[in-house]
Amino acid sequence: MADVLGKAVMDFQHGNYSEDITTFSSLDEEDIIPIPYLFRKFKDMPKIEQKALKMASGKILDIGCGAGSHALYLQDKGLDVTALDNSEGCIAVTKERGVQKTILSPILDYSGDTFDTLLLLMNGIGLAGTLGNLTAFLQHLASLLRENGQILLDSSDIIYMFDEDEDGGYWIPNNGHYYGEVNFTMQYKDWKTEPFDWIYLDYNTLQNACWANGMECELLVSGKHYDYLAKLTLKK
Repeated sequence: MADVLGKAVMDFQHGNYSEDITTFSSLDEEDIIPIPYLFRKFKDMPKIEQKALKMASGKILDIGCGAGSHALYLQDKGLDVTALDNSEGCIAVTKERGVQKTILSPILDYSGDTFDTLLLLMNGIGLAGTLGNLTAFLQHLASLLRENGQILLDSSDIIYMFDEDEDGGYWIPNNGHYYGEVNFTMQYKDWKTEPFDWIYLDYNTLQNACWANGMECELLVSGKHYDYLAKLTLKK
């Protein structure tokens, strides 16, 4: 798959920023990922991300690190953080920005070390792809946790994107899929990814999946746009 995100952040890092990433989804919406936003400072991050970064402790793995803004903030605070991404371009930029520990790998292919905090920000749980993959994804994350470790993740309930009736219910297509499952394609200049699965989880679905897989799930922050921050821990 074309490293669209990596090429975009490399261009920005090297002063060649001229356009943003365009996303196309199964929700029939075209959207933009502004590249400068991936290089934001702590003060420009959403409150949910700021809360997660303040709670991160011990040995930290920043999963899906992108341009490395979260890892760089934590490192500057003196914390032991490793940035992981499966994008060669993102890892290269993360190193150029000064992050000392990086891993180039899909999260499901990574094993060995364990951590006190796993960070999955900017809807990092979306890496699970589909609801059917969620159990295996959570179990793999659990295998990377140290005793008394925590997973900090944010996501959004995209129920608001569907039509609402007079009784407050929503018209969700009966296509056999969870409504938060989305198929995406990303394009940057002449590069375009193959379609890939991405999931947005409502909190109740996440909580039930955690309970079914021996994990506790705590709602930490609810945002104004159906977004939330959750803390996952292993049941004792």
